[in-house]
Amino acid sequence: MISSLSTAPRIGMGCWAIGGPFWNGKIPVGYSGSDDAESRRAIRAAFSAGVRVFDTSAVYGAGHSEMLLGDVLKDEPDAAIVTKLGHSFDPISKQMTGPKHDPSYVRWSVEQSLLRLRRDQIDTILLHLNDLPLPQAQSVFDTMTDLRREGKVRAFGWSTDFWNTLDAVAAADGFQVVQHSMNLFFDAPSLGKVARRHGLTQLIRSPLGMGVLTGKFSDGAVVSNDDVRSNSPDWQGYFKDGQASPDYVAQLNAVREILMSDGRTLAQGALCWLLAKSENILPLPGAKTVAQAEENAASLEHGPLSEAAMAEIDRILIRPPEGPPRAR
Repeated sequence: MISSLSTAPRIGMGCWAIGGPFWNGKIPVGYSGSDDAESRRAIRAAFSAGVRVFDTSAVYGAGHSEMLLGDVLKDEPDAAIVTKLGHSFDPISKQMTGPKHDPSYVRWSVEQSLLRLRRDQIDTILLHLNDLPLPQAQSVFDTMTDLRREGKVRAFGWSTDFWNTLDAVAAADGFQVVQHSMNLFFDAPSLGKVARRHGLTQLIRSPLGMGVLTGKFSDGAVVSNDDVRSNSPDWQGYFKDGQASPDYVAQLNAVREILMSDGRTLAQGALCWLLAKSENILPLPGAKTVAQAEENAASLEHGPLSEAAMAEIDRILIRPPEGPPRAR
């Protein structure tokens, strides 16, 4: 069994997409195009290729992502599953029903996740409310501390882009992980500094910019209207009206040859850029197919981009100022 995420191979598998569609009212908040049989094969392929960290949330697919992971990985103690809580939902209608984070709900949510994951202990549990105010967040972590003492969870943390509130709680015993947005387009320097100060493993969501950094949407392809990328919420910015942002596509094209050095694919180059940024970074690229899972995992064989490549990318790319903390 992996003793902590800091000792795991440094590419994980994000499992938002395999949960399939779910909704916030009429707004899609899941990914389209998943197939359960292929999702199971993708999970197995990732594990066979050396991936040991699988990231999900109770809300992904309204519990469905957790159930798929539980089905495939129930007999794999070396697989570390990271899940999250804080968004309540109806598993029948697949509707989100609002944030919930009181102590009794936290306990109930952990128990439900254990059932879906078919495990006696959750490897890592994260608060999934990005901008929850500090007093309420502290209450959640107090309950997680109790659950850790009881053996229900091994470690806990926060999925947040707010480095200032993270800094206020990260010293707690058992607080070992932060999950945050970071990729070639956004460097997250302030959050990285806080994570390194507290010795936190940085689990990176959106490492491929919701698919933009794979290059598969550079030709103007449009996602279906039941896909989260068909929306244009302020926090994501990678897609506008279902199409990849032209600005991001132009940025990607400007560094395409560097990313594809030494036989890498574009996606592998983007992941290897993250590997070069810090040793406590563990990207979580999503995968819906065996081919995607194997391509992502093969980034481990290529390893981090060279210092020269990193410097050239920084010279070419035009990144906006980091600005104050906000959800991303």
